[in-house]
Amino acid sequence: MRTTKPRVAKYRHSNTTPFVIEGLRVNGKRTRKFFGTRKAADSWLRRTLIRMKREGEAAVTMPEQLRIDAIACADRLRPYGKTISDATEHFLTYLAATARSCTVAALVAEFNTAKRKDGASDRYLGDLRNRLDTFAEKFGALKVAEILPSQIDDWLRGLDVAGQTRNNFRRVLHVFFEFGKVRGYATHNPVTGTAKAKVVRGTPEIFTPEQMRTVLEKAPADFVPYLAIGAFAGLRSAELERLDWSEIDLAGRLIQVRAENSKTAQRRFVRICDALAAWLAPHVRKSGAVATTESVRDGREATCKAAEIEWPANVLRHSFASYHLAQFKSAAETAAELGHAGAAVLYQHYRELVKPEAAARWWQIMPPADYGNVVAFEGKAANA
Repeated sequence: MRTTKPRVAKYRHSNTTPFVIEGLRVNGKRTRKFFGTRKAADSWLRRTLIRMKREGEAAVTMPEQLRIDAIACADRLRPYGKTISDATEHFLTYLAATARSCTVAALVAEFNTAKRKDGASDRYLGDLRNRLDTFAEKFGALKVAEILPSQIDDWLRGLDVAGQTRNNFRRVLHVFFEFGKVRGYATHNPVTGTAKAKVVRGTPEIFTPEQMRTVLEKAPADFVPYLAIGAFAGLRSAELERLDWSEIDLAGRLIQVRAENSKTAQRRFVRICDALAAWLAPHVRKSGAVATTESVRDGREATCKAAEIEWPANVLRHSFASYHLAQFKSAAETAAELGHAGAAVLYQHYRELVKPEAAARWWQIMPPADYGNVVAFEGKAANA
């Protein structure tokens, strides 16, 4: 801009706007502004010169409505300690993420493919697919970057399921949106801002030694190994359904849980106590599945009918943990047998208070004398 000071001058070519601002140049170009009175021209020039001193040429070129909006927005941001620049940067980041985002349905397909390539188990992939397909029924057409925490919160609360089930959905969604964030489809993980359901955990249900004996004696013969390993070695149901006879070393008294068959993806050995060895001996094979999902379902149904009992969730693993801790009094050892890194989960989920005499009876549950084609072991406390 030239150094000539802008001034108000007479403009003789108009009766309605006889005054003009002369001497203004913006971006090297002459800029004139006309007024009906000198007072209006002087007032405008005075304000403009002050603004130009602070803001430069933008003071002349900025539309008045834009200035009004900027002032109003700055006032609204002030209580949060943010500026219009901060807001602009944030919104531009959001717009960029939205522009390159994909739909929830598309991300579900990409996420499942990635997890399969990562080596996730079929059971885990099935759980992901079921939960994410349920979520996609509602949000599949929306872009990932557009999903709000409040929308997920409302959806989770509307599932009408138990608190733990709702939290399981939330856990899967958190992993899902974190994947989307890493892939650049969103700037944040909306699940982080959602609430967890309160879960009141009841007392874990376990079998008494007498019930366990009845279960083993009334069960179909081919279902006994599954029952015995669950009761006396504490393997998870999924680990049992993946277990092969080649992974059971009866002579060495060890069961190998392979990393690919374990929930924690860590290989471990579980010891075979006397009672378990006795129940397994007539069934030992060199290889082959110990149980399948179908045989477990049929065997459980037949056992419950024959023994006239109900089957509480995870009853075999809960029983093992409770009786093992009561008998051997080592939380660390019990947790290691269960495949946990520490004892916290043991105390939170798997332990029921058991009296010492009941624990002793549990580890002395031996087969009847005529069981199978082998001589039963003498009833005695298990070797931990």
